[in-house]
Amino acid sequence: MKPLALFVTIALCGCAVGPDFRPPAAPATQTYTRETPPAATVAAGGAAGASQIFVTAPHAVPMWWTRFHCDALNRLVDHALQHSPTLAQARARLIQARENYLAQAGATDFPKIDATLGGARQQVDIAAFGIQNVPNPGPFSLYNASVSVSYALDIFGGNRRALEALKAQIDYQSFELEAARLTLAGNVVSAAVRRASLAQQIALAQRLADAQAQQLAITEGRFAAGGVAQLDVRSQRTLLAQTRASLPPLATQLAQADHQLAILLGSVPSKADFGAITLDALQLPDTLALTLPSTLARERPDIRASEALLHQAGANVGVATANLYPQFMISSGIGSERTRIEDVVNGLNIWNVGLALTQPIFHGGALQAKKRSAQAAYDAALAGYQQTVLQALQQVADTLTALGNDARELQTRDEAAQQAQASLAIAQERYSVGGVSRFDQLDTQRQALQTALERTRAQANRLADTAALFQALGGGLITY
Repeated sequence: MKPLALFVTIALCGCAVGPDFRPPAAPATQTYTRETPPAATVAAGGAAGASQIFVTAPHAVPMWWTRFHCDALNRLVDHALQHSPTLAQARARLIQARENYLAQAGATDFPKIDATLGGARQQVDIAAFGIQNVPNPGPFSLYNASVSVSYALDIFGGNRRALEALKAQIDYQSFELEAARLTLAGNVVSAAVRRASLAQQIALAQRLADAQAQQLAITEGRFAAGGVAQLDVRSQRTLLAQTRASLPPLATQLAQADHQLAILLGSVPSKADFGAITLDALQLPDTLALTLPSTLARERPDIRASEALLHQAGANVGVATANLYPQFMISSGIGSERTRIEDVVNGLNIWNVGLALTQPIFHGGALQAKKRSAQAAYDAALAGYQQTVLQALQQVADTLTALGNDARELQTRDEAAQQAQASLAIAQERYSVGGVSRFDQLDTQRQALQTALERTRAQANRLADTAALFQALGGGLITY
């Protein structure tokens, strides 16, 4: 038994071959864009016109959608997080990964014990054993009951590396679930902003078409009286037709936004209830917490998921390496074997103890090829991780640039809208005292509606890009 004890000791003290995983280094850069962004954006008047201040924070903002201070939006996100089939699928995959790990851990960490109970009818030919001149016994029954124990000695760590790979798979599915939550929340907010924007654009475009229709009626009356040329009538009809032509595409986009939001909420499009969310009901967050790129790499779930895949690939290299070395298996068994079934329980009369060693000698280069394949898979996972980090940095850089430009655009759109409203007020006052014609007053109203329509788009872009920044930084459900 001393050799067996020696092998057990070696197994317990054995090292795991292959690379030990270390998380990749965080990005060396301290900024996201080539130029340092200003500490605050420009301000504009009206809804969503506040200046946004960028502050450095140790962590991304959790539950970031609540920063828009819209209860209806919060209810939509909460409903989606509870009923989305996408999240249900991700949760099931996480459970599957955990159970796979538990199954492999049970088979690796503990010996395999099996009980056997059987019986057989046999005929023995004594002459086959070299015994002559002895009559063969007749057929007889043989009954046995035994317990066998076997255990693979993980001397070179192949089983431990396999467990490490399965544990990394659990981490991957966990981060995939968190990424799905983050993406779902971002998609709900984006769809809600888009839906509110389209609804407001349709209302303004309809009012614009009504004003142009009144202008067309006045122009046609003037043409009938010989006051204007036919070209003026044609031009006015063209403007009205162009405005009316913009309504069906807007209605289609609004319906698509409704359908998308319904699916995100886990509902069929025909039965979804979104509540009333207007564009002005969404308050623009005026303080934006910005984490460092090194923090981004540790908090964004898609980056962590890619890191888990890298960990898994490294563990698989260890498995492939361990398969090149000897495999040891110890086994033992004890039992009773009798010719009468009632005698099986009378005592133990058979036992065995064994040690098996398997050393690969020639497999046609298969084992070395599998090791090279595992190494290539690790290199691919490393490149994938690096690409994921770069894409994350790009997303933050893009949204930071967009937020600055969104603020400037909204400032100019708001200024144009204010000027158009001031002109409309003057035109209405002058029209009331007969200073301008009804046509001129309607034309001033048309300009005000057009600038309001353009401001609505700029307002929606600023809200959507603010949500995109929160999402790009990796803020989710975790609180710190």
